[in-house]
Amino acid sequence: MDIIEIATVIITGAVGSAEFGSATMVHPVIRKLSVEEQLVFEKGLLTTFGRVMPIGMTAAAVLGIIVAIANPSGWLIAAAISLGVALAVTIIGNVPINLRTGRIPEASAPEGFIAMRRRWDAFQIVRATLQLVGFVLVTIGIIGGS
Repeated sequence: MDIIEIATVIITGAVGSAEFGSATMVHPVIRKLSVEEQLVFEKGLLTTFGRVMPIGMTAAAVLGIIVAIANPSGWLIAAAISLGVALAVTIIGNVPINLRTGRIPEASAPEGFIAMRRRWDAFQIVRATLQLVGFVLVTIGIIGGS
């Protein structure tokens, strides 16, 4: 296993686990808060996840593609596709909602805020699942061989 493969396993694992954990364990709790508390929480996540995950998700997809090109096994090609689609879902679905959320004054959630965040949740579970699946496929493809 070379350094690129090691980095791919580590980064796809970190990103996939963080996003899937967020989607399945953190956001269900956020939905139980008041609307104003949800706004504060979501804006807070934009300053943590929102700073780290764009780099991590992009790196995961790029590394997945690199290892699939270097060793075009079915596992690694499927991983690259899964990670690439996850990044596309993020850019098309989650990012515009995050940008709108970031522009909301923290004191008042506008009408439609909850509906907007539930759309984000739908995109989130899709991308988080794709990222976790990408990690599993990368791991099988690299550690398990072809």
